[in-house]
Amino acid sequence: MRKIAVINQKGGVGKTTTTVNLAAGLARQNKKVLIIDLDPQGNIKSSLHTYSKYDMYHVLTTEMPATEAIVPLGRNLDVITSKETLTKTELMMIGQPNCQKILKEKLNCIKGYDYVLIDCAPSLGLLNQNALLYAEEVFIPVSADVLAIDGLQKMIEAIETINEAFLHKLKVSKIIPTMYDQRNKICKASLQKLRDEYYTILTDPIRVNSKLMEAPKHGKSIYALDPKSRGAKDYWQLVQHVINDEQTITGKEQTLIAPLVSGIKF
Repeated sequence: MRKIAVINQKGGVGKTTTTVNLAAGLARQNKKVLIIDLDPQGNIKSSLHTYSKYDMYHVLTTEMPATEAIVPLGRNLDVITSKETLTKTELMMIGQPNCQKILKEKLNCIKGYDYVLIDCAPSLGLLNQNALLYAEEVFIPVSADVLAIDGLQKMIEAIETINEAFLHKLKVSKIIPTMYDQRNKICKASLQKLRDEYYTILTDPIRVNSKLMEAPKHGKSIYALDPKSRGAKDYWQLVQHVINDEQTITGKEQTLIAPLVSGIKF
């Protein structure tokens, strides 16, 4: 089970868009996926038009098993949502023994998934520390602009600090350039800088696409909304890269990824 935190301390870089469309794409490849929303803004719930009686607030603050908060979204795809009450959670967690590892303990009962994707808030607070100590990998979406690249380096330094402090082995396995506009000189220069500094873990860019912005309005992934759009093609390519990583992790040959098809809810 690959446990991946999708995180960047800078907001507005496409974390939720990346989490939703990566998860939906993996599910379409017969990978069983669980999305966990660890952002009090609750953008996952808004993006997927889903409702749940219980959410991450209940998981973190009560004795309720995390499995009881899971909501099925479609074939191979489940979610645990969040809402604004999650903001109270950090205050309740502070001072508890091993407060940075509460999430890890609470999610020990989660089994049977190929991927667990955590959509993190734009911060370096206690909730995100918990996410990083639960996860084994980090995907960092970063918009193609100067300030975002500066924030990326700070994010990587924060991960290194957590690894050292807790003897953790979290690795940054993907940096995902988002909101890329090839007509924009700053975007092109920023992408080149990312390639120069992070070429071994940098993915192909996710291009600016209006359909990506429309998808949450319809409660759909980009594949269900418009499988022929640039956004669908770019995220489908990311899905392929992530699945291809499994060959390195397991040492087993992977079958070629199937063509992108429509007709599935998510």
